[in-house]
Amino acid sequence: MKANLITAFGGPEVLQVREVPEPQPGPGQVAIRVAYAGVNFAETMARRGGYHREQLPFIPGLEVSGHIHALGEGVEGLHVGQPVAALTMSGGYAEVALAQATLTFPLDATSREIDLATAAGFPTIVPTAYDMLVRVARLQHGETVLVHAAAGGVGSIAGQIARHLGAGLVIGTVSSQKKADYAKSFGYDHAILRDDFIQQTQALTQGRGVDVVLEAIGEPVRSQSLTVLALFGRLVIFGNANDEQGQPQSLPQNPGRFIAESKAIMGYSIGALSASVPHLVADTARRSLELIARSQVKIDITDILPLEQAGEAHRRLEAGQTTGKLLLRI
Repeated sequence: MKANLITAFGGPEVLQVREVPEPQPGPGQVAIRVAYAGVNFAETMARRGGYHREQLPFIPGLEVSGHIHALGEGVEGLHVGQPVAALTMSGGYAEVALAQATLTFPLDATSREIDLATAAGFPTIVPTAYDMLVRVARLQHGETVLVHAAAGGVGSIAGQIARHLGAGLVIGTVSSQKKADYAKSFGYDHAILRDDFIQQTQALTQGRGVDVVLEAIGEPVRSQSLTVLALFGRLVIFGNANDEQGQPQSLPQNPGRFIAESKAIMGYSIGALSASVPHLVADTARRSLELIARSQVKIDITDILPLEQAGEAHRRLEAGQTTGKLLLRI
């Protein structure tokens, strides 16, 4: 089969299309004939060797849509030919990819039909946004939310889900005015430039601050976000986009202020949760997939590139040139 393979860590140019053996599903797995694969910033970090867990060579790709090609031993409730979306956690940039049956979601079981392109953009960003607001931050009706990178994949979804959950004020930060105009169409009351977000956030909240911040950029935005948290505010961290080596970044060392102001710093990783508690991720995915089926949340697929242009997709992501969700057509 054809796959886009990484044989050495480095820039986007290391992504190369090769012929590789077709994977066979093991117990509890399914093989999926891939139609589309989602492209995520985490895959660019893996390509650079930032996670220190990939064994070369490897096929990147955390999420796919397509049709079930084969079933592993013990798989029930799924059938060959069924349209699905899946969290693959690796191997998605290929004609055939493996996924755990638990993390494979039938598209013919939703209340309304979901097309394969939309489905490919779903498995990472929608459950991530939903889980961070519901399970981690425990957003309450009327609370104020600040989302960094509001025009990106998770950001464009988080604004919509926050609004769906009854948030009182939803603020997004972006890197340019063009992205601000884009973000405002996805549930945000205000889309502000990140360079001045502290002052603007304090002005928009009359100095109170926000109840929840979703942040995946890294320093200095991370530490700055703590200053705009209100009493009992929650900072939810789910990535390190500014860290080229993928290493954890330090927050201020003195916890005294957080204790005095009753603030919380929390983390979220859909990858780690998929490995440790896949049933919880699956539950969140089914709930959030239904939001897509009912048109309560929209995934904006802004571009679809062929598999051969995976390197170009990575280049655009790393250059901050994308909005919404970028896909590969397999």
